[in-house]
Amino acid sequence: MHIHGFDIGVCSWSLRPKNAADLVAGVRALGLSHLQLALGSLLAMDAARQRAELEILRSAGLQLTSTMIGFADEDYSTIARIHETGGYLADTTWPIRKQLTVSASKLSAEMGVKLLTTHIGFVPAKGGTRYAVMLERIGQLTELLANDGVTLLLETGQEKASALLEFLEDLDAENLGVNFDPANMILYGAGDPIEAIGVLAKHIRHVHVKDAIAADRPGEAWGEEVAFGTGQVGPRPFLSALKSAGYHGPLVIEREAGENRAGDVKTAIQTLQAI
Repeated sequence: MHIHGFDIGVCSWSLRPKNAADLVAGVRALGLSHLQLALGSLLAMDAARQRAELEILRSAGLQLTSTMIGFADEDYSTIARIHETGGYLADTTWPIRKQLTVSASKLSAEMGVKLLTTHIGFVPAKGGTRYAVMLERIGQLTELLANDGVTLLLETGQEKASALLEFLEDLDAENLGVNFDPANMILYGAGDPIEAIGVLAKHIRHVHVKDAIAADRPGEAWGEEVAFGTGQVGPRPFLSALKSAGYHGPLVIEREAGENRAGDVKTAIQTLQAI
């Protein structure tokens, strides 16, 4: 599906599939052919089952926009908890998460996918020792992923766009960019997503279509994720800002809340069509 010059896709985890065949059926039912694929379950499979699942995906002819790696022991119950448990900063979880990310990169390359997205965790304030640790760890990952020809994309949300931009510029890695999620900016209380597009413009390589309503205490309590077009992102200024930023990549719909996620993905498609 192509809308307003953008390929439209969906995140695999938004459809909560039971297996690859179920995922393919769900994507086709939406009239889509582009997909961002979560790799966690595939990496946990034995080799034979993984090959069988990948063959189903290959034979379906779906276009993979990127892959995604998350970590099972991340705790999103509160912003404070994900600050402690998310991404690559905690010393106790860094070795295994580094290993999982490298495995995800190799699997991505095997599938012919050049973009791998993840939440790296909250970037510490510049100047402190933990900022240096985060720089060093993400630098390690970009070097390792470069061996596979894979670019690491950091998902927006945890920090303000200006802080993320400074972090990206300090790293200065060719295979490092941004997976821009406008709703995350609102959910985390990290600033206006439309302004953030302008700040991060040259680094945006992949985009989520997602919406949210801010919390009464932004940055302390979670905002509420809602169907795209019913929250505070603003579909028209969102697309306009992406075009002004020179972004021509896919728009991938993500829905992580609610009990009618496929229906909400359809709502997002209709919202994009109606602009």
